[in-house]
Amino acid sequence: MSARNILVVVGLLAFASYVAYATDPTQLQDFCVGANDPNNALFVNGLFCKNPMDVKPEDFFSGGLDKPGNTHNNLGFNVSLVSATQLPGLNTLGISLARIDYAPYGLNPPHIHPRATEILTVIEGTLYVGFVTSNLPAGGNKFFAKVLNKGDVFVFPQGLIHFQFNVGKIPAVAIAGLSSQNPGTTTIANAVFGAQPPISVDVLSKAFQLDEKVIKYLQSRFWMST
Repeated sequence: MSARNILVVVGLLAFASYVAYATDPTQLQDFCVGANDPNNALFVNGLFCKNPMDVKPEDFFSGGLDKPGNTHNNLGFNVSLVSATQLPGLNTLGISLARIDYAPYGLNPPHIHPRATEILTVIEGTLYVGFVTSNLPAGGNKFFAKVLNKGDVFVFPQGLIHFQFNVGKIPAVAIAGLSSQNPGTTTIANAVFGAQPPISVDVLSKAFQLDEKVIKYLQSRFWMST
């Protein structure tokens, strides 16, 4: 094999390794419980780890998801997240969980999870859900949507814009599993129109083909944290 071919192979292997570790890596030990005090702790991916001899059953436990979240807000929804921050035993395990409550006609607005795929199960109520693909080679974006009832499951691929809307006259509840201990959330409207400092009006008016007055109005609105 020529030196040039060897360099190509090495380059491809390096790229593959980068892709393989672009999301939460597989845990390197049985567990790595998160610790806020870095003293006498070993730093790995995620949070600092407790000394295994100091780990307790409570480190693997979290309660409270039986209680409804407060949906008294402009959008009528609430997310109760259980990540490594709330449940230290999740550290390095690459998963998290959320309870989502929806008031009648409540909306979990279009958003993305940059580090996680989401699988949603409806516990109560009826939800209209959907996601949009990234830009297709032929142009445009494909939209996938479905009405979900109690017991139905739907998956939102990592990094794609998605939403859930309660189309029923009663409250709805869903449980979401996420493939990262820290999935992250970027709410589209908040990020675009509520960023601080604000994105240039010239940029947004050209991007959305809207009058500058409309952009300024949107930027003046209250964008709730989700």
